[in-house]
Amino acid sequence: MLEHGASPGGSDPRPPFAGGLGTRLMRRKPVERLVAEGGKGEGGSLRRSMGMWQLTMISIGATLGTGIFVVLGEAVPDAGPAVILSFVIAGITALFSALSYAELAGTIPVSGSSYSYAYATLGELIAWVCGWCLILEYGVSVAAVAVGWGQYLNELLSGTIGVTIPDALSQPPGSGGIFNLPALLVVMLAMVFLLGGAKESARANTIMVAVKIVALLLFCGVALQGVKSGNYANFMPMGMAGVSAAGATLFFSYIGFDAASTAGEEARNPQRDLPRAIMLSLLIVTTLYCLVAAVAVGALPWQRFKGSEAALAGILKEVTGQDVWAVLLAAGAVVAIASVVLTVLYGQTRILFAMSRDGLVPRVFSKVHPKSGAPRANTVIVSLFCGVLAAAVPLGQLADATSIGTLFAFALVNVAVIVLRRTRPDMPRSFRTPLSPLFPAVGFLLCVYMMGSLSPVTWAVFGIWMVVGLVVYFGYGMRRSRLAPSEK
Repeated sequence: MLEHGASPGGSDPRPPFAGGLGTRLMRRKPVERLVAEGGKGEGGSLRRSMGMWQLTMISIGATLGTGIFVVLGEAVPDAGPAVILSFVIAGITALFSALSYAELAGTIPVSGSSYSYAYATLGELIAWVCGWCLILEYGVSVAAVAVGWGQYLNELLSGTIGVTIPDALSQPPGSGGIFNLPALLVVMLAMVFLLGGAKESARANTIMVAVKIVALLLFCGVALQGVKSGNYANFMPMGMAGVSAAGATLFFSYIGFDAASTAGEEARNPQRDLPRAIMLSLLIVTTLYCLVAAVAVGALPWQRFKGSEAALAGILKEVTGQDVWAVLLAAGAVVAIASVVLTVLYGQTRILFAMSRDGLVPRVFSKVHPKSGAPRANTVIVSLFCGVLAAAVPLGQLADATSIGTLFAFALVNVAVIVLRRTRPDMPRSFRTPLSPLFPAVGFLLCVYMMGSLSPVTWAVFGIWMVVGLVVYFGYGMRRSRLAPSEK
């Protein structure tokens, strides 16, 4: 099939920018071409080494992190003991987008995630905007998560050897510090694993995910001794409005389930395993969240959660009267955050890999090392950028803007499912979103609703980020796109 006026011989007699601007902005990359290019980079190819279990662990690793360790202090005062229902509501909200991700991941199993899905369905400009949002989601969230790692590391060091890293070297600028050395350290550690290749990184992540799941189950087992039925008595003190408000807060604890979709070109059987991994990871994370929440509000009166950033550790200390359990939980949190940094950094490098292969960002990001099968230059550049960002730059509202970037990408994925069902109804699909287009439409509307609940400052930061992205696209990406007629 000829695309965009290419001649049968493969050459194009038109000048590089023939055709209207609208045509160039809406050019789409055929699904078959996306899949055929899977794994191919500059000088080598990514290696297909991951099965369903490793893919599931990637999504859990990116999702199950700082949220559950700190979020209860924000959500419980809004919902009371009914925060359990809030977790369920947030999980159902995430489910609608997860279903769309599962369908597209099985249909278009490539590293670009929602960027590639948008490229095949909505056109190059929308794909670029989506990719730019993913850079915000993944890149800045790596830095934001890494910032908190030093705090948990200090808790662990204080509880074990009685020594802490001085604030000047463990806090970011604006929070009493000069340079956040632990933040840079955890990003560099993740970089070392990623440079070894996808298989080695997946193995390390699986171990870390197992550790943090054990830490949360340990919390449940120990805190269960302090559960009192009276703490559940006033189950919904703020009514359904409070449950919904807490659900909106908790939704962001589910962000990350889409990480498996960035491994589409390194999965052994992506059509089968990617949809299963996405859905299974969401089920496991939701179950753990609800279990931890149920035990936590049963062991501590809900009124006492307000302002608590380490609610789980405080509960363990109160129930047992000993510090050792809180230290163990801090150790679990250190591992949990390291796992998030590893998997999110992995996702960022693979998205840039896909964008580079399409010509929208420099080719250095798609160069693959022939020995390790990893995009080494990409990994080093992204790691250094995120590490320095975490250690030396006050993130402020930019970190909050990761939420709106994520929701925007989620919304586009739901739209992409509807479009691809209409334009390519006979395409083989290993997973089909039920009740389409209803469920994808609901997923889209929920994402728009969540975006509308964010602050005006967050929207302003997001707007500035989009303007910068459009300048980069029109100044570089549009002219160098490999779908441009001059490259036919």
